Formats: sequence, C-alpha cells, structure tokens
Amino acid sequence: MMVTHRKAAIGEIERAWHGNLETLLSRIHSHELVEECAVLKTCNRVEIYVVSPRGEKVLFEFAKTARVSSRIIDFHDHKESLRHLLRLTSGLESMIIGEDQILGQMKMLYLMAKKAGATGWMLDTAFKKAIQVGKRVRRETRINEESISVGSAAVDLAEEILGGLEGTSVLVIGAGETGELISRSLMTRDIGALYVTNRTFGTALSLAVELGGTAISFDRMKGQMAVSDVVISATSAPHYILRREDLEEVMESRNKKKLLIIDIANPRDVDEAVGEMDGVELRNIDGLREISAEHMKLRMAEVEKVEAIIEEELRLLEAKYKRKAAEELLGKLYSRAENVKVQECNRAMNKLSARHTLGEIEQQVLMDMSHAIVNKIFAEPTKVLKEASERDDEEFLKCVTALFELEDEDEKDAKAS
Repeated sequence: MMVTHRKAAIGEIERAWHGNLETLLSRIHSHELVEECAVLKTCNRVEIYVVSPRGEKVLFEFAKTARVSSRIIDFHDHKESLRHLLRLTSGLESMIIGEDQILGQMKMLYLMAKKAGATGWMLDTAFKKAIQVGKRVRRETRINEESISVGSAAVDLAEEILGGLEGTSVLVIGAGETGELISRSLMTRDIGALYVTNRTFGTALSLAVELGGTAISFDRMKGQMAVSDVVISATSAPHYILRREDLEEVMESRNKKKLLIIDIANPRDVDEAVGEMDGVELRNIDGLREISAEHMKLRMAEVEKVEAIIEEELRLLEAKYKRKAAEELLGKLYSRAENVKVQECNRAMNKLSARHTLGEIEQQVLMDMSHAIVNKIFAEPTKVLKEASERDDEEFLKCVTALFELEDEDEKDAKAS
C-alpha cells in the first residue's frame, strides 16, 4: 500500500502517517495475518509492505482505520510491489527523477524494520535486491547525473522565484541529510551569505564550518529570519517550528521587505497560515513538481536503459522466489522420506540384531544404502518440481502437495479463514 506524490498533495501524505515508525511497524506486525512488514517514509511518500496470505485485506483495513482516502492509495500485488521497489531505488519513482537520496533512505528504513524483527526471508530478499539494483543503475547509467535531489530542487525553486540568488542571505533550518544537501547546493550559487541553524547547535556548527557559512543557535532563528532573503526549512520535527505568531514578530522588523520561505519537511515545519501573511511567500514540496518536470527532460534519455536493467533484475528476483517455493515443498518431501528411512532402517537393524551381532560398520552400510535409495528416487522429481515452480505451474505443485499430504496445519487454517 502506498501514498505518494503521484496522487497526493503534501498535506494528504502527512495525514497518511500516524505516530512514529517503531509504533507503526509494531502495530502492523502484531496483526495475526501479517508475517513480515516494512514501512518506507520520505518527504513525498508513505509505503507499507506486508507478507500475508490476505495482504490486500489487511492493508485495506489499516487504511480505513487511518481514514486515508482510497483516491490517493495504490495497492500492489506481489510482482507489482517488487517492480515498484526496484524502480524506487533506481530513482524512477522519485519526484526528482534519478535522485540519490532515496537509496540511503530505503537502506536506513529497511534496517530499522529488520532490527525491529519485522522482516524475514521474503522482505529481506526484496529489499537487498532493490538496494543492489539501485547501485547498479547509478553505476551503469547517467540517471543521477548532477546528483539532483529534493534539496537542490528547493534551491532551484528559490532561484526561479527570485530571478537569481546572487548576493542573497539564506537561512537553512535543519542540518540533517536534507539540510546538508540544501546547504551544499546553495554554496554552488553566488549567494551573499549562508546561515545554518539546528536544535543541536554542534551539528549546525560542523556543517557551517565545513561550507564556510555561519551557525546560528536555534533560539536566535527568528532574529536571523528578520534579516534573511530566503528561508529553507527541512527538519525532522513532528510539529510546526514556525507559526503565524512567530512570523508576525519577524515581519514587524523587516519594514515590509518580502520573505521567501520554502518548507520541504514532512511533516511540515511551517504553519500554512504563514502563507496568508502580507510580505511572505510560502512554498512547500508541492511546488517542486515543476522543477522535477524540467529535470526529467534532461534524464529521460537514460530511463530506457534503467528500465531494461530493472526488468532483467526483476526476472532474477522472481526466479529466486519461485525456487524458494519449490525448495520449501522439497524440504517437506525429503523430511517425510527421511523419517520413513530412519524408521525402516531401525526396524531392519532390530530384526538383524535378533539373529546376529551388528557392528557400527554394518549399521552405517544400511543407513548409507537407504540414504542413496531416497536420493536416487527423488533426483528426477526434484528437477521436475523446480522446473514446474519456475514456469509458475501452481496446479502441479498443488497436486504434489496433495499427493504426499505435505500441507501443514497453519496453511490449512489460513485457507479455512
């Protein structure tokens, strides 16, 4: 299930997110029908992945409980979800096509889900492949040329609105990953001065010193806004850090000089009411769509190459899942045969022991012989089962399962429900 910038505005994406990541993961993973889950949250998407016999039902119920409009939700099946993951890490699903930030974000959020014990073989396989494909795409194509990101797009937007950034004073609120991208992008323009603020002053100071800017303590932020031309905010705060009353205080000392504020945080840093004030121009992530469209034109030549890599890797990933299904079935079959082999060998040795003394060598010969018989009998069926799995012959696999009564109680219960 996903809510992204393709269908939803920033406010709708915010409303699709309730509580922190750990709480959401725990809530979904505790559902009786969910075996594995992971959540991806960035500034323009909230995506939930589950492994479940009734995945769409579970996610539909979750969306309904969270009061997320079906108009902005996409539900994907297994194959669609895998393709989407590969497209996502390759940069094809980003607002800024080819951007690099998504790859690091996915790695971090996947590891968080894994650490929480919410993932297993199915999602581990999918996410590891997606991350590998994202790296391959950037190594073999030019889809990420110039390393355009949401942060640099925000700077482009400011430049477009003001007609240039030469000589301007810019305040960046937030010194995390996105704040750093914004600041680095600003220093490639001929701005007059860069100021960086962060709740942790040391983080702001480190970034400012590295880039030749000036660090401002968080409690002096409004004072710096009073003398800045542009403010770009990108913190991870769960609430507004700037409200209308804060800006009223700032604007009183600006003598009606216009202030441009670009808020690319999710949840938003700046109250929407600020945009209604005279002298303030407030933009958010939705305003980056036009910038994205311009960059897309420059990178579309590489998209075909990226999609070819994705389809190649998707076939390999699907084959791995199919082999897994056959291996699980074969594991049950061999386990059943092993039990029979041990029982019959023990019975034969008991009968022989009643008449003769059996040494370790004789017992081992019997065990080895029975083991060889089982392996030879199952050699061809093993090959046939794997081939049937790879060509999606589910009916054949079901017949084998029924023939040898390999369905376990959990699977029977899941079907019954």
